[in-house]
Formats: sequence, structure tokens, C-alpha cells
Amino acid sequence: MDSKELSNALSTPPPIYNWQRVKVVLVVTLILSIMMKFTWASWWITIFVRLALIGMIQLTAFGIVERWPKHLPRWVARWVLQVAAVAIVVPFAAALSYTLTTIGDPVPWYTVQTKLNGCGQMIGAGLLFSPWIAMSALYRHINGQAQRQALSFELERSEFARDALDSRLRLLQAQVEPHFLFNTLANVRELVDSGSSQASQVLGSLIAYLRAAVPNLNSAASTLGQELELVRAYLELMHMRMPDRLQFSFDVDEAALQISCPPMSLLTLVENAVRHGIDPSEEGGRIEVSVQLKNDRCVARVSDTGVGMNGLQGSKGLGTGLANLRERLQLVFADQAQLSLSAIEPHGFHAEINFPAHLKTSTTNLS
Repeated sequence: MDSKELSNALSTPPPIYNWQRVKVVLVVTLILSIMMKFTWASWWITIFVRLALIGMIQLTAFGIVERWPKHLPRWVARWVLQVAAVAIVVPFAAALSYTLTTIGDPVPWYTVQTKLNGCGQMIGAGLLFSPWIAMSALYRHINGQAQRQALSFELERSEFARDALDSRLRLLQAQVEPHFLFNTLANVRELVDSGSSQASQVLGSLIAYLRAAVPNLNSAASTLGQELELVRAYLELMHMRMPDRLQFSFDVDEAALQISCPPMSLLTLVENAVRHGIDPSEEGGRIEVSVQLKNDRCVARVSDTGVGMNGLQGSKGLGTGLANLRERLQLVFADQAQLSLSAIEPHGFHAEINFPAHLKTSTTNLS
């Protein structure tokens, strides 16, 4: 049940004759009839039936006032009217119960003093006990409503929080998408401007890269298989640009390909390795991509043999890419995912994401 359905349920009164209410009437009737049985000359079953009829009529009055009138003045409390209604109908209910249980008697019941006394005792018992029973029922109902209202507020709060999380993730995703696409197009432009004969091959690789990237642009979730396809297309594109300075390899656990992850998370690590590790190095270097499953965790690593931390001195660090990735991991996995960065001696850099291994399904929602 969502918050809207719960709010509708709160605004709808319970059925008049629901089992909980009828059970209370029958239990009280049974107790009173047993107490009266020892001092009355009437059969016990007759006493029980009369008291049950009175109780059901009171329950009917209680339920009717619960629903009508639909709107009351602010200075009138509905619960006061319900308790008053339960008390007011007692004499009429007692008279009706005696009339129904004495059908066929040659003498009307109201002309027999013992029966008049019995009716008066039932009226007294009804006036004594029924208002307290009604107030007890009202307390339980109000308490239950308060609990359900609190649940409704909590559901609404969680829905608002989830919507805010979705919006935040999409904002971060919107920041990531042009970051990669514009950097890649800039690399292609350099080759075209220099008149490189590899421009056609690079454009072919760019098409492969975009074919892998475009389906994930507005997706809230991706799989490691899709991520690796995108990473491979990107590295092939970069290899076209600097064939003598970039080598790469993959070590992937096949069972991890269907694991769910934030879109472009692995590509963020690879792109930073190229920009800040391989590109500034005259000798270039090698990038190793590893994805492994460890029990219920997935570990994705990207290592490079580029300039490492020394090449970052005086720069702005790794830029917004890894900061953005760290925030997306926090939004998606809370504290269950970690992004760790470390230097490799004598030179190089190592980045690792450790996150829960959940299979992506058609209903997966990382938010």
C-alpha cells in the first residue's frame, strides 16, 4: 500500500459490523448474561438474546453517527455524539428486545411488573457499561488511526526522499555524459586537424564508442557487461590516437557481467587513467582492467603504469570525474560501496571500486 492508498483508508470509516466490534458486543453480552442468570427467573438464553439485541442496536447507532453527518461544526466532537448515541438508544433498544422476545405471550410484557423490572435493570446496565465500552473502542480506533497516519507520513517522506535521490542521480549523470563525449570528440579533432591517415579508423572507433555509450545516457542503471563494452570501445579509440604509447588488457570474471552498477562508473576510472596517467607520460604505459566477484561483493580495478601521483603535482588533481563517481556511489549504495585510490611504485596509479553484487533485472532501480 502506498501513501495515497493509506490516506484513502484513513479517511474511510471501518465497517459498522466488522468482526472486532461484533466480538466485543458478544463477549460483553455473554459476561452480563451469566451474571444475571443467577438472580433472574428467565432462561439464560433469553437473557443473552435480549442483551445481544440491545448491544447490536447500540453498535448500529455508534456506526451511523460515525458516518453521518459527514461534516460537523468545529466545536462538535464526533466521538461525543457517538457516546451519546450509544446511551440514548438504550431504553428504546431494551423495549424492542423485550417486545421481540415476548411475541406470542398472552399478556404484553410491559404490564408484567417483573418484566418491567428486568427491562429497567437492562437499561441501567446499558447506561452504566456501554458508554465506557464505546469510549474504549474509540480510543483503540483513534490510536490505530494515529499509527496508520504516522506510517502514511513515513511513506510520503520516503517517496519524497526517493524522488530527490532520483533527481540528484540524474543531475550527476547529466554532468558525466558531456564530460566523456566532449573529451572524446576533442581527441578525434586533434587527429583530423593533423591530417592523420588514421582519422577514418578513429571515426570508426568513435562510432563504436557512441553506439555503446548512447543507450546508457538516460539510464539509471547499467551492468558491468555494458560498462566493459563501453570501456573497450573507449580504449580502442584512445589506442588509435596513441598506438605506440597505450596498451591495455582485461581480466574479467564472466559471472560479473550481469551485475548492476551506476552507468559510466568503470569508464570514469579508465578515462582518468588515460588523461592523468598515460597521456602526460612520454613513454606512455599500460592500463589493466579487472572485474572480479568475491562472495556477495564485486571488485572493479583499473591500474595504469603512467606518471602516477608525480604527474598530478601542481594540477587540480583528478578533476570532477572521481568526485562525481564517489557521490554517485554514495547515493546508490550508501555506505556499502567504497572507492579507493593508491599510488603504484615506482610510478602508476590504482583505483578500485568495491560494491554489493546485485543482478540487474527488468525492475532494478538503483535509486
